Amino acid sequence: MKSLALSIAMAVLAGGTVAIPASAIAASPASQKMPKMPLPGNSVYQLDVQLTDQAGRTSAWRDRRGQPQLVSMFYTSCQYICPLIIDSGKAVQKQLSDAERARLGITLISMDPARDTPQALAKVATQRKLDPAQWTLASPAAEDVRSVAGVLNIRYRALADGEFNHTSALVLLDGEGRILARTEKMGSKPDPEFVEAVRKALR
Repeated sequence: MKSLALSIAMAVLAGGTVAIPASAIAASPASQKMPKMPLPGNSVYQLDVQLTDQAGRTSAWRDRRGQPQLVSMFYTSCQYICPLIIDSGKAVQKQLSDAERARLGITLISMDPARDTPQALAKVATQRKLDPAQWTLASPAAEDVRSVAGVLNIRYRALADGEFNHTSALVLLDGEGRILARTEKMGSKPDPEFVEAVRKALR
């Protein structure tokens, strides 16, 4: 590339022209920075939400674009159904090959950001032995919780004792954030139809 750049510079100084090989253009860094296509209208990533994960990193939810995802909502102090949501994600993973698991992300979004700090999220991730290469536990801003729940069709209600009543679901998103499938079957025995939908999304 240096010799090519020198040839171009010499030709310009001499007032001439030089032919640039197509292979050199294709290999140039600038040519590889193609702008992303607009999000589909039915993508959940149309929702402009920032998430802070168990490592304390804050990024846009839409930054997860490009990789199929299993998404759900939970809160760390939940003692019953939320642990089963994690069990469900693990059960789906167990049905996949190593290569398939590497291509699937799992994101659990808190409905209790006031208490679900990065430290609280990290504690659950450690206790449940969740691989950070695949699992993200994250909290949105308090004012964004209901919007996230709305696009995922998850209903919740805060109770006086600080707990929540909520529906439980794993939602499968394609790489563009479109909902492909969902299951409300929670626990260590995965929904076979949902697993097949996950495999299909990973092909």
